[in-house]
Amino acid sequence: MARFHALPVAAVDRLTDDSVALTFSVPPELAEAYRHAPGQHLALRRTADGTEIRRTYSICSPAPHGGAAPRQLRVGVRLVEGGAFSTYALKEINVGDEVEVMTPAGRFTLAPAPGLYAAIVGGSGITPVLSIMSTLLAREPDARFCLIRSDRTAASTMFLDEVADLKDRYPERLQLVTVLSREEQQAGLPSGRLDRERLTGLLPALLPVADVAGWFLCGPFGLVQGAERALKELGVARTRIHQEIFHVDAGTPAAPAAPAPAHSTVTARLDGRGGTWPVQDGESLLETVLRNRPDAPYACKGGVCGTCRAFLVSGEVRMDRNFALEPEETEAGYVLACQSHPATETVELDFDR
Repeated sequence: MARFHALPVAAVDRLTDDSVALTFSVPPELAEAYRHAPGQHLALRRTADGTEIRRTYSICSPAPHGGAAPRQLRVGVRLVEGGAFSTYALKEINVGDEVEVMTPAGRFTLAPAPGLYAAIVGGSGITPVLSIMSTLLAREPDARFCLIRSDRTAASTMFLDEVADLKDRYPERLQLVTVLSREEQQAGLPSGRLDRERLTGLLPALLPVADVAGWFLCGPFGLVQGAERALKELGVARTRIHQEIFHVDAGTPAAPAAPAPAHSTVTARLDGRGGTWPVQDGESLLETVLRNRPDAPYACKGGVCGTCRAFLVSGEVRMDRNFALEPEETEAGYVLACQSHPATETVELDFDR
């Protein structure tokens, strides 16, 4: 069950003019709770003017060797214009402060294994992939990784030194391809966006696409969507494509609304305890549960992070948007509670599965 704990800030490292890395110390008594797989994320919480604010940030540090519990956790935060949490992180958080941090979550992960893996990332999408590839290369000597990253300019590139260090450490096993959308490079690929058309032509020239055991796509919605379409055109099986979206434009269309029952109830099991409550008009199922169980897990409420994933035990729901669950998960019966509305008079969810 997800839990928040106040963790002390051990370091605040400026990465670019608009991004920082925050390092949290994990006390021994909480080390087991913060054991994480490479690629998982943390939800951070603060209260401002009486309003609770939660934001999700990926862990960029590698998972400890041998299944050891972590002593520290590091996340990357990029400033979002008007962002209530990112502004606070860049301008106010100092070493020694305590921040409420949820235990790790997320399924955008890779268990180290031999083979060739690749990632296509944009901007802050490097964050979880940095954890994935550093863990993989350190633990599995028969693994190789190809990182294709897109940034606006060299000065805006997060974790530039960390990726360069990995390239120096594993020169034969890490292939690094950098594309800048708003700045010409002295060497390498021409500037411009990595869209579907460009990737369809570029990827076969960079690596044997059919031999890649897993593709990891992370960043803005447009980049991830274009990369997914390019891979499918190149014959890559859906099961080899993994994605995590960091930003979805407000104008991205939701699913068409369907008539809702006049009266409906949701039964939810959470942390071993259940309850049944009426759903108010227009509420998502998460909002109904939160009115009665404030400990229900959530972070973004936008259908992106997947923190509120629950198993649909019975009934039917309509999801407005889904940018977090893989097709295999929805086919198995999982839904995003923050995006789900009842389509039958009774709905039962299990947050513990």
